[in-house]
Amino acid sequence: MVRRRRGRTRPAVSVRRRPARPTPLPSRAVKEVQDHWFRLAKEEGYRSRAAYKLIDIDDRKRLLRRGARVLDAGAAPGSWAQVAAARVGPKGEVVAVDLKQINGGGYPPNVHLIQADLRELTLDDFGGRPFDCIISDMAPDTTGDPMGDAMRSARLCHDLLDRAVEWLRPGGNLTMKVFEGGEYPELLKRAGRMFEEAKGYKPRASRAESVEMFVVCLGYRGNDGRVPTAEDALLPKRKPSKGW
Repeated sequence: MVRRRRGRTRPAVSVRRRPARPTPLPSRAVKEVQDHWFRLAKEEGYRSRAAYKLIDIDDRKRLLRRGARVLDAGAAPGSWAQVAAARVGPKGEVVAVDLKQINGGGYPPNVHLIQADLRELTLDDFGGRPFDCIISDMAPDTTGDPMGDAMRSARLCHDLLDRAVEWLRPGGNLTMKVFEGGEYPELLKRAGRMFEEAKGYKPRASRAESVEMFVVCLGYRGNDGRVPTAEDALLPKRKPSKGW
């Protein structure tokens, strides 16, 4: 008689399947979702988190006065124009210019939108009256080359300072974004020659890893800030006009 060995019955093996992983969001989207300023902008109706950079700068330096006339250079998507319009009040005026079309919904009547290249505009295109303040959050299209991006950013800022000679009234204020790089110190020096005060500032809403800096300029002196060259010294001097 053959006896069968009594063996323990092996329990059925259960295979646990891992739940399907959700499609990962792009890293930029993850940062924005987790970003305090991004969420706050959504809650308070601003078009981007950049609004809080201008708020921070203006709270510290009082660039935007009630009743002032303001040029927002490179205004898209439009959050700086929102802040400026609220701060200058209904008696003030904000002219927002960008190559891209800006959605005009939600702006008060004192905001005027212009889709154009700043380099092709003159003061006559703005009604012939100079501005009390120029603000700019514009930046070049980045290429992944930090040195090249910083150079193009500084060039934009120098272009804006060139136009400030015609567009900004004496005593007026200006702030503009720049990428820190080899050209940044000279840009700051030139701004210091043009204004009573010119300093770099990084708002709290700027990301820690960002190379962006804001040059905050107060009290326009009425000159272009460029260093005279040897060739300039050879040019004939203009005679003062009558009544000078």
